[in-house]
Amino acid sequence: MTIVSDERRGSFLGVVDRFWRSGGYQMKAINNDPDVPAIFAQTKEGFGVSLIVGGQGQIFFEVDTPCVEESEVAESTTKATAPTYEGMEHIPRPNIRSPFWSAGAP
Repeated sequence: MTIVSDERRGSFLGVVDRFWRSGGYQMKAINNDPDVPAIFAQTKEGFGVSLIVGGQGQIFFEVDTPCVEESEVAESTTKATAPTYEGMEHIPRPNIRSPFWSAGAP
């Protein structure tokens, strides 16, 4: 996961905000908190999307689906290619440095 420094978080959220608006997303809320900034939006199809910056610049992206009929879903036929962190109490912190997004981060 890429480290997004304090100095770059506003730029990162701005890029996401502009992209979502250009795609017709409706902004529901913007949290300008310096420690945990976030954007909450909704797509034309009713999906809720959010981007939250957590500790040490860890980015969380979540999607909520609109009401749908419940249906059975088959188990995956392939193994995960990345860590799933199942059963872990703590998700690892970002550890990849980007020359731009990590600028100024310790």
